Amino acid sequence: MSTAADRSRPHDGSDAFRVWLRDHRGIVAPEPGRRAGPADEEVRAVLAGEHPGEEALRRWAPALGLHAADLFVLAGLAVPDDLAPLDAAAARCVPHLVMDAAHLPAEGRRQLLSHVRSLPQADRRSPFVPERAVPLAEGPGGRLIRMCQYRNLSPTGLAHTLAVLTPTYLSAATYGVIGAGRKELTPRLVTDFAALLGIEAGELAALTGVVLPAPPRPPAPEAADAAALLWAARRLSAAQARHAAEVASSMRGASRAEYRVNLPGR
Repeated sequence: MSTAADRSRPHDGSDAFRVWLRDHRGIVAPEPGRRAGPADEEVRAVLAGEHPGEEALRRWAPALGLHAADLFVLAGLAVPDDLAPLDAAAARCVPHLVMDAAHLPAEGRRQLLSHVRSLPQADRRSPFVPERAVPLAEGPGGRLIRMCQYRNLSPTGLAHTLAVLTPTYLSAATYGVIGAGRKELTPRLVTDFAALLGIEAGELAALTGVVLPAPPRPPAPEAADAAALLWAARRLSAAQARHAAEVASSMRGASRAEYRVNLPGR
C-alpha cells in the first residue's frame, strides 16, 4: 500500500500511475504469498519502471473499473485506434449534445442515451486525431486533458460542459494551461474532472497524485448521465453526433435557448 508520504509528495503522471497500480495490484495479479504467475510478473515490471504492454492494459482495465482507453492515457501510452473515438469532427456537436441532455429530466436523459447507443456503427475512415488539439505535457494535467480529448471534448467544449455540470467555471485557455502542465491541479478540479469522465474521484486523485482533503460526495445524477453519454457518443460519426445534438435540443423544447451553469443540485 502507498503511505501518506507517497500521496502527499508531487508525482509526475507515470509515478502516480505506478503508486496507484501498486495499491491495486491484487486486482490484476495474485495476492502476496501465492505463486507468482505472468500477471504478477507484468505488474512487477511496471512497478520497476517498465512500460506496461498493450495486452496487459486491455486485460487490466475491466478488473480495475476503467475504460481501456483511459488506462492507456493514464499509463502514458498511445491509445490504439480501435479504442479511440470514431470521428474527431464529432467534437463540434458533442458538447451541445451533453449540455442539452443535462437540462432534461432523468427520463429524458435515459431516452437520449438509449437513442445514441442505438445508432448504427459506422466504419472508421481515418486514425483519430483530435481537432483543435493543444500541446500537452506528460504530467497529470496533460493526461486529464487528453482523456477529455478522447471523449471528443476540445478545450472550448470542456470549458462549456464543466461549467454546466460542475462548479468549475474556467476559460478554454485555462484548460490549455492545465494541459501544458503550467497550472497545478486542485482537489476541486480533480473532483469535477472525475464526474465528467465517469471515474470515482478518489481513484482519479490517486492516479494524478492529488490529495483530496475529504471524501468527495458522489456526482450528481446529471453529471453521471453526462459521463455515460459522452462515452457512448465516442462511437458516433460527425453526422450522427449532429443528429443526436438536434434530438437533444428538440427534447429541451422552448428552454433550449440558454444554458444554466453548475446545473446539478439546482
